[in-house]
Amino acid sequence: MFEGKVVSINITQDGAGPMRSVDSIRAVPGQGLEGDRYYNRTGSFSKTEGTGRQVTLIEIEAIEALEIDYQYKLEPGDARRNIVTRDVPLNHLVGKDFTVGDVTLRGVRLNGPCNHLAKLTDRKAKDGLTHRGGLRADIVTEGTISAGDAIKPVD
Repeated sequence: MFEGKVVSINITQDGAGPMRSVDSIRAVPGQGLEGDRYYNRTGSFSKTEGTGRQVTLIEIEAIEALEIDYQYKLEPGDARRNIVTRDVPLNHLVGKDFTVGDVTLRGVRLNGPCNHLAKLTDRKAKDGLTHRGGLRADIVTEGTISAGDAIKPVD
């Protein structure tokens, strides 16, 4: 059992555009986070079939470890994930439902760092986030997600 929280929410209009932090955002099942590249179908992988492109999450602990282990500082939004969490074991949420505030998400698959991330940041980011690159999730229930919201597993 855990109870974590949302550290930050980050979106961008297109696949290579800079991420910007927002205080809150509307989550829409089957579409994504309103205003984000995957909601708008302009993300780098929007044309790829399959689930797990509605929301991406990463642990702030992984970003902090990147600086310690690889001497590479990455700002939370620069990890290219929508929701940065604290005290949430994301790798354990594949196939499970969890709430972020009042919104229910379903963990779909792990989100390994890709060459696109390395191109936009540094190769150290890709290497350092291997096996801790976050989680891809689908939105189960509509609602608003805000920075500071609690994150809990659904029993």
